[in-house]
Amino acid sequence: MITKLHNCRHKKSMSVITRFPLLLFVTLALTNMHAQTPDPLEGLWQGYDGEWGHVSRQLVALAEAIPAEKYAWSPGAGVRSTGEVLVHIARANFWLLSQTGHKLPPDFAASDPAKIATDKAKVIDWLKRSLETVRQAHASETPADLERKVTVENRPATVDGVYLRILIHDNEHMGQLVAYARMNGIVPPWSNPAK
Repeated sequence: MITKLHNCRHKKSMSVITRFPLLLFVTLALTNMHAQTPDPLEGLWQGYDGEWGHVSRQLVALAEAIPAEKYAWSPGAGVRSTGEVLVHIARANFWLLSQTGHKLPPDFAASDPAKIATDKAKVIDWLKRSLETVRQAHASETPADLERKVTVENRPATVDGVYLRILIHDNEHMGQLVAYARMNGIVPPWSNPAK
């Protein structure tokens, strides 16, 4: 009887031991999957840099989620297409940043927004470049730099005010792009419950 009891306990403990690697694997896999899922609120309420990171990630995610054939789609005559909105965001980022004293990219003047707008890869490249350029520029500014006076379209402003305008402008067009996406049956990646 004692031998049977001992064998029974031994089998149970071996069972737990042999299942432990599987349990550990599943736990680590789920933890890793959770770690890779972006937090849709990441960056919110974290000052300019946090907000900039938030809108930048959303813009890129949405630009990548929209199929290439939808880049030419527009809700109506005389209204910017999806690709044109994304190119407008990128070019405005560069242009507004130039009003603070930063240089425009060398290919800015030569690029034809109408030709770029239908090429998804080029649009995303322009968008990513502009977002990263603004991020790096803002990170390099000192408090004194941000208070510096500038003139934008014959109006007085500060460098800080220009960065705020860039952030607001990008969020404004983010809303437009979300509407475009949903009109085409595309769920923004950060609000897709399936992911």
